[in-house]
Amino acid sequence: MSANAEPETHNSITFPVMGMTCAACQSRVQRALAGQTGVIDASVNLLTGSAAVQYDPIAIDPARLVQAVRATGYDAELPNENEATGSALERRTELAADEARGLTIKATVSVVAGVLAMALSMISAASMLVNYTLLALTTVILVWAGRDIYRRAWAAVRHGGADMNTLVALGTGAAFIYSFVATVWPTALTRSGIAPNVYYEAVIFILGLVLAGRAIEAGARRKTSDALRRLVSLLPSTARVQQRGTDNWVEKPLDAVVRDDLLAVRPGERIPVDGVVVDGESDVDESMLTGEPLPVAKNSGDQVVGGTVNTTGAFRYRATSVGAESVLARIVVLMEEAQSSRAPIQRLADKVSAVFVPSVLVIAIATFIIWYLAGGPSQVPHAIVAAVSVLIIACPCAMGLAVPTAVMVATGRGAELGLLIKGGETLQRAGDVNTVVLDKTGTVTAGIPSLARVSALGSLSEAEILSFASALERHSEHPVATAVVRAAGAQSAIASATDFKSHTGSGVTGKVGGREVAVGNEQLMSTLGIHLDRGQKGRHEAVPSGSSELYVAVDRRIEGALTVSDSLRPSSQEAVRRLKEMGIDVVLLSGDRKSASESIAKRVGISRVVAEVLPNQKVDEVRRLQLEGRVVAMVGDGINDAPALAQADVGVSMPRGTDIAIEASDIALMRSDLRGVPSAIALSRKTMATMKQNLFWAFVYNVIGIPIAAGALYPLTGLMLNPIIASAAMALSSVSVVTNSLRLRNARVA
Repeated sequence: MSANAEPETHNSITFPVMGMTCAACQSRVQRALAGQTGVIDASVNLLTGSAAVQYDPIAIDPARLVQAVRATGYDAELPNENEATGSALERRTELAADEARGLTIKATVSVVAGVLAMALSMISAASMLVNYTLLALTTVILVWAGRDIYRRAWAAVRHGGADMNTLVALGTGAAFIYSFVATVWPTALTRSGIAPNVYYEAVIFILGLVLAGRAIEAGARRKTSDALRRLVSLLPSTARVQQRGTDNWVEKPLDAVVRDDLLAVRPGERIPVDGVVVDGESDVDESMLTGEPLPVAKNSGDQVVGGTVNTTGAFRYRATSVGAESVLARIVVLMEEAQSSRAPIQRLADKVSAVFVPSVLVIAIATFIIWYLAGGPSQVPHAIVAAVSVLIIACPCAMGLAVPTAVMVATGRGAELGLLIKGGETLQRAGDVNTVVLDKTGTVTAGIPSLARVSALGSLSEAEILSFASALERHSEHPVATAVVRAAGAQSAIASATDFKSHTGSGVTGKVGGREVAVGNEQLMSTLGIHLDRGQKGRHEAVPSGSSELYVAVDRRIEGALTVSDSLRPSSQEAVRRLKEMGIDVVLLSGDRKSASESIAKRVGISRVVAEVLPNQKVDEVRRLQLEGRVVAMVGDGINDAPALAQADVGVSMPRGTDIAIEASDIALMRSDLRGVPSAIALSRKTMATMKQNLFWAFVYNVIGIPIAAGALYPLTGLMLNPIIASAAMALSSVSVVTNSLRLRNARVA
């Protein structure tokens, strides 16, 4: 199967890739993976040191993906499937910390050695003893501190590539070899009219500053995942579990807890895994998931989520979801996938990075040749300094870090704000949104309707009408059905419902006690050929503004009407106001009656309303807006919203929405707060601005820096760029890109 042809089924895998140091590394690994037969999509992230691949399991297996990476000169390994999400993240964090510590030690020793070398050079430039001492010191630094740089540069050459390590290795290698010849065989240079200068201190300083930049960069990159690590740290390390078949309770590591285990939670403890309360009662602080400050009462039969905090009571509960199936683990995986994804703007950096290192090599060679031709043998030292400076100052690292650092920090910041943003592409698209379509029930309103009135319009009493309706609505999961069943309470139905059928967007039908029953809106009654007669119309009261009405028909005659009302979300009005201030058009889309929808729209400040639409018509409305050239975000929470969420440029699902709606969405709100929508768009716009700033400065840095390093200012000022200064500038460019992205951690989007 072609790599570009998506099969009907595919698998996804994310695995670590070791040894990447710049955008050229990332680009080479990605090309190698994308070129494999059976690979649908490959995304390599320099920041996380990982590759995310979608592939056809029939055409290729994960082991071959790892082999493809190793063939490029980098190392990779398959993930441990039995390792818990938190444990895997902790292990990666420890490896990153060890790498940062190792780089810091090597950088510190190298810089100190560079200072010593500079001091020795000042003693006597012509002293052979000093030169041999510097040769020994530089050799030690090259072999110990620079070993990985030269090893990876050689691996890249062997596999027909070049990266940042290649540039550093060539620059320092050329300076070292020239200095070595000047020390061991100076007459070979003097006979050719070349001054036997040595550049040992430059070699040591360059390595030291390159390593220092990578150490600072590694430390800063760790901060981009702070939100993810804090999320994982919410889980306790152990759980109190009842041994099966006994009354004994033991402390088990969290990884050892399995489905159906009985667990005990005491006051003040964090809940270890997801489950259902068996006995006991308490209030649970779920703010880490929902953002709601008030604890939620939990009794027998209620669900609890791992990572939330038990407050005052104690209870026992049965584990239902553990490990990768838990809510928190799914959130962590979603964030990891988002942070490993690529924004479309990254393609620009990828195209430049693919040709950047070879271009720099050509410029460096051309620089040496031009200097030599301009001045002959006497200009060889200047030619070497200029060529080395060009090799060192060039920095594809900054271009490689410009986009992914911003994506990682922004997705982490989003999680802190209760926004699960599914990747860099979503981040970029959300910033372009100019029209937001809001579903009414469960989005603008609280989605918890209550039965306000039962009207008898025929021969049946209000109690009988409610009984018939609740018998049928017990089989429906619609919020309105829940309101009817809740209002009926413990009142028993006349009989169980049979032949139940749901009519999407209009109501339900079935048989209760052998009688045909229909509960739904006027559209359903019209479809069934059932209408109000004159006598019933006279007894029918007007429906209160903002309420919805359902008719109850028994044996094809309307016997009553149910009036259901829904409360407005407290945040809806402010959310709509903020969206308008951002220059975004807001549309209310609902399957409810036009009068009820317009009443809600008026209360929150929405002027455009599309009401009485079926799910497929919601998709048509979103598509129509897109055909007008609008970039549309759709916000909803139900199964009937899923098609529209998928059609929209950006789909946003409300909390407690169905799994289908969440899967179809690009952004999942973790809090019942509609203000998350303008916050997500504002975060996207700030992230895009940061990405563009990063790319601009990365490009400008090289456009200005490389000509200066080549000696463009020498004819005017007589100044050459010292390779040591070039290495410091190179390190600073990468650090500045990461630091600029880290500003998003405190971005104000509310």
